[in-house]
Amino acid sequence: MFRKLLLAVVTITLLLAACTPAQPAVEATTVETEVPAFSPSTKTTPGQPVTLTDGMGREVKLEGPAQKVVSLAPSNTEILFAVGAGAQVVGRDTFSDYPAGAQQVTDIGGGFGQLNTEVILTLEPDLILAAKLTPPEQVEVLEALGLTVFVLPNPTDFDGLYDTFLTVARLTGHEEQAQVLIEDLQARVAAVEEKLTGVTERPLVFYELDASDPNAPWISGPGTFQDMLITMAGGRNIGSTLKGDWVQISLEELLVRDPDLILLGDYTWGGVTPEDVAGRAGWDALSAVKNRRVYPFDDNLASRPGPRLVDGLEAMAKLFHPELFK
Repeated sequence: MFRKLLLAVVTITLLLAACTPAQPAVEATTVETEVPAFSPSTKTTPGQPVTLTDGMGREVKLEGPAQKVVSLAPSNTEILFAVGAGAQVVGRDTFSDYPAGAQQVTDIGGGFGQLNTEVILTLEPDLILAAKLTPPEQVEVLEALGLTVFVLPNPTDFDGLYDTFLTVARLTGHEEQAQVLIEDLQARVAAVEEKLTGVTERPLVFYELDASDPNAPWISGPGTFQDMLITMAGGRNIGSTLKGDWVQISLEELLVRDPDLILLGDYTWGGVTPEDVAGRAGWDALSAVKNRRVYPFDDNLASRPGPRLVDGLEAMAKLFHPELFK
């Protein structure tokens, strides 16, 4: 099971909840923030050539801003809609489910399955927007069909994320909208950082990816989006000292470290609840379980490198330091 889960997390993070009523603080993790509804018809600039270097170090040239785009990753789709290019998206991968408008776009496959190249060709896209971990063979197949593929780099921090927004905006003719979006997100991040100024008590946080084996659950290691958000939100990631992006920790080690708070990223993919955690053998000895500080968390807010990472930051900060966000 975890192999599938891990693939989903990697695909959505790098390519790419109604919470239990017993945990009212979880409301902060499930707020759906729709992206601004900019009009692409008044902001695109057809005819002006676009030349950019993609995440694979390749120079990609367009005769003008792309008017028909196929997205191969949920994060790409969210960015396209966020910068005002939603109306230019003619195809999207199976996992692209946000914002709501994306679900009305033609599904071209991907994810665990194969891309439907026949459907992609009928859409006549002038740009395929891939992600850094889009399988190289898929890129090769698409380019062999005469399609232009741009591979977005995988950002590791918010500055890199903002650069990605600008790249997508330049590819689609929406630089002004992207700048407005970036300024809004920067202000929200700064507001969180201001509230956390002077915080000295930082809870130890266990971000659960999969606990199909409760004696050796998988968690987020150093350098992941979850690790970054936990740190910025005023917490300490229990996996930050381990090696690897996604790693296992033994129940014995977990009991020794005894996290103050548990976030259930596998609620999103596996429906895991705080009650499930409390029912695991030995887990009732953890302080987070005893103190009812186990929360379902929308993993999309912590794994997709798109605008909603800021939603994830805000949600975590409210859970870690509720007294500062009343």
